[in-house]
Amino acid sequence: MGMINENLEMVMMATAIIVTLLVILMAFRGQVRHLVNERLTFVEGRENRLLEVSTMISEELQLRPLLRKIMEAVTEILQADRATLFLYDDQSHELWSDIALGLDDAKEIRIPHDAGIAGSVFVSGETINIKDAYSDDRFNKAVDKKTGYRTRTILCQQVRTKAGKPIGVIQVLNKAQGVFDDADERNLRAFTAQAAVALENAQLFEEVMTVKNFNEAVLQSMANGMITVDAMGRLTKGNDAAVRLLNWRDLGEHIGAELETLFANENAWAAEMVRKVLAGGEADSALDSRIVVAGVGDEATSVSVNFSVQPLLSAKGEGIGALAVIEDITSEKRLKSTMARYMPKEVADRLLEDGEDALGGNIQETTILFSDIRAFTSFSEEAGPEETVSMLNDYFSIMVDQIMTHHGILDKYIGDAIMAVYGAPFSTGKDADNALKTAINMIMALGHFNMSRQAQGKMPIDVGIGLNTGEVVGGNIGSERRMDYTVIGDGVNLAARLESATKTYGAKILISEFTVASLQDEYVLREVDRLRVKGKSEPVAMYEALDWTAAYPEAIFPNRERVLQLFEVGMDCYKSQLWDDARQAFQQAVGLNPADKVSQLYLDRCHAFISSPPDEDWDGVWVMKTK
Repeated sequence: MGMINENLEMVMMATAIIVTLLVILMAFRGQVRHLVNERLTFVEGRENRLLEVSTMISEELQLRPLLRKIMEAVTEILQADRATLFLYDDQSHELWSDIALGLDDAKEIRIPHDAGIAGSVFVSGETINIKDAYSDDRFNKAVDKKTGYRTRTILCQQVRTKAGKPIGVIQVLNKAQGVFDDADERNLRAFTAQAAVALENAQLFEEVMTVKNFNEAVLQSMANGMITVDAMGRLTKGNDAAVRLLNWRDLGEHIGAELETLFANENAWAAEMVRKVLAGGEADSALDSRIVVAGVGDEATSVSVNFSVQPLLSAKGEGIGALAVIEDITSEKRLKSTMARYMPKEVADRLLEDGEDALGGNIQETTILFSDIRAFTSFSEEAGPEETVSMLNDYFSIMVDQIMTHHGILDKYIGDAIMAVYGAPFSTGKDADNALKTAINMIMALGHFNMSRQAQGKMPIDVGIGLNTGEVVGGNIGSERRMDYTVIGDGVNLAARLESATKTYGAKILISEFTVASLQDEYVLREVDRLRVKGKSEPVAMYEALDWTAAYPEAIFPNRERVLQLFEVGMDCYKSQLWDDARQAFQQAVGLNPADKVSQLYLDRCHAFISSPPDEDWDGVWVMKTK
């Protein structure tokens, strides 16, 4: 009995222990379940937050807002104190960041792409998880000393695209509790994979926007009007120049309008051209065309334009629209028209191409032509003001035509005189020839002009022309209110003196030895004299051009060949002071052509020297005492 009781007590004690253990286990199970549920809830919440953040950042296309959202998400998900995202600059080969979450004043940071912990991760692609920053040699403690911040733990991973191309590094500091573990590494890796896609999209978007803004800026800065249409011929874009040129009130009113609406009635040709380019895919242009635009009130005005159209193609080479460039040439045409009154078309075109540089001060070798009407004062007194003005207009028209025909520039009218320039601002290579041919044709044209006047019972006129070749200064000269392109210098003055000398020598055309030396073609010339003009010490040989006499050889200059031979003989004797021999030659020349005033002048000089020989130092130079 005693044994039974003892066994019973032992069973009861064991039962009590078991019950106690069961109670303890039941209580512990509840705690474990609670802890597990808490952990599952935390993990599920973090995963849900990771999904939310991934969705949020995938919708952000602006790079800098995206960078900030990524940093905020990383610090929240990993329960960290700070985070920095470095991106790789492939131009400078640097890692840069201007978003460092947790810093009050984050400025742009740039480091070599292979420097420090971030550089090591970027180059190697390995994750670096530092449990104690100060015990790791790779950590730079100087940064903490400078900022006063205490770095404890670091988690750093490479950010790469789906294709595996590294584009940056994300660095997270100081986990709130403990150190970064394997789960943190996995979460950061999962997050950076999503962030990389968003970053790549944002960078691509930024590049596209940069190109778009650049193109928009270029479009708006263009002086020419530019419009684009889609494949259906509807307006999609236009710049300010196009709005002004087409006299539109607002571009927005026309966006989406079809070509036939934009270019109607007289402008239908422009719509047809764009349609042709859209259909055929080949560029087309219309130079010096006219577009009619709305003017003030109901009036319409026309604009002279160069209209060119280029097809717009997709990356696959498919037509997606067209670009029309409208160049306003109205002012250019007006300027050309004005310039054409003074110079040949070729010179005007080149001046417009070269711009103001061609009209700056330059030293150039040119040939200057001066012409003047003889006895103009007497003519104007006898003819009266109305007839004088009428005659001058007709005369100038004929003479300027000859100047333009032979590539000269009308420099100015000086009363009844004309000054023309050959070789400025651009040389033709035959400027002296062009000037002499102008002079010859001016005399011949004057003959026809006088025949017409005499047939109407009007007085004929006579002219003298002087030519000289030499260096002059050419450029825009004048005041701020008015400037003219002209040439100045001794070369100009000598041409004017030669024109004045034609009265003394009875010649139509006198040219200097410098012009003769520049001639490339053959002409009928005779040396008339060696002249020392007022204010100059060196004499200049001058020649008379007689090609104009070929039109009426016997009537105007009878026995020309024989007279010129005798004149040459007489000049040789004259220079040798053989006065009597020279007199005989000149006398024969005058006998064959009594109207040859030059031969008569030398005949008179011979008589004078026979009666009163010159001084021993006589050099044959005649001094011109008047200007």
